[in-house]
Amino acid sequence: MTPALPAAVLWDMDGTLVDTEPYWMRAEGELVREFGGSWTDEDALQVVGAGLWEAAAVFQRAGVDLDADTIVARLTARVREQLAQHGVPWQPGAQALLKSVRDAGIPTALVTMSVRSMAEDIVAAIPFEAFDLLVTGDEVAEPKPHPEPYLTAAERLGVAIGDCVAIEDSVPGLRSAASAGTVAIGVPHMVPLDPAAAQVIWDSLDGRTVDDIARVVASARETA
Repeated sequence: MTPALPAAVLWDMDGTLVDTEPYWMRAEGELVREFGGSWTDEDALQVVGAGLWEAAAVFQRAGVDLDADTIVARLTARVREQLAQHGVPWQPGAQALLKSVRDAGIPTALVTMSVRSMAEDIVAAIPFEAFDLLVTGDEVAEPKPHPEPYLTAAERLGVAIGDCVAIEDSVPGLRSAASAGTVAIGVPHMVPLDPAAAQVIWDSLDGRTVDDIARVVASARETA
């Protein structure tokens, strides 16, 4: 039987493809403390997966006396600095699964709320042509959890959103993917995920291949 391959696989970046959340948390803490505020790990978890400009309002309430654009630019620059210094921290199995998908000829998009410059840093570190396009947080009107980022990716790829698989690690990201109409795979990292919001929850991407994705698609079609 021919595997039930998706029309495209849409990837989140931070926390899903790469483990950059500790870099973000460090950058956030440094910025808030610079303005005399306090920033805990619990505070940081509240903005995991959120749009950067929406998160900027949280930092302003924590005492950061800067406009939203400057906050986003400062945080992004600090994270990119850490990437240059320490390298790209890939999530276990992420590159191998992405390569398996590409080898199967399936279109891919990176759908991230990070800005394009940072996304391009990550993509440049992948040793093969990984993505057909990028949808980034500085290019959409509505960030995750709104469905726009995933709908935009499907439209630009020229595929039906209901035939796409999305891979997400955060609550806002999973809500975005599910509300857009994708077959959503949740892979929790920093925060727990609601199983009801995903077609399936995987503990990790480690050891996963395109065949596992095909089985998720087949299951989704059986229950549709």
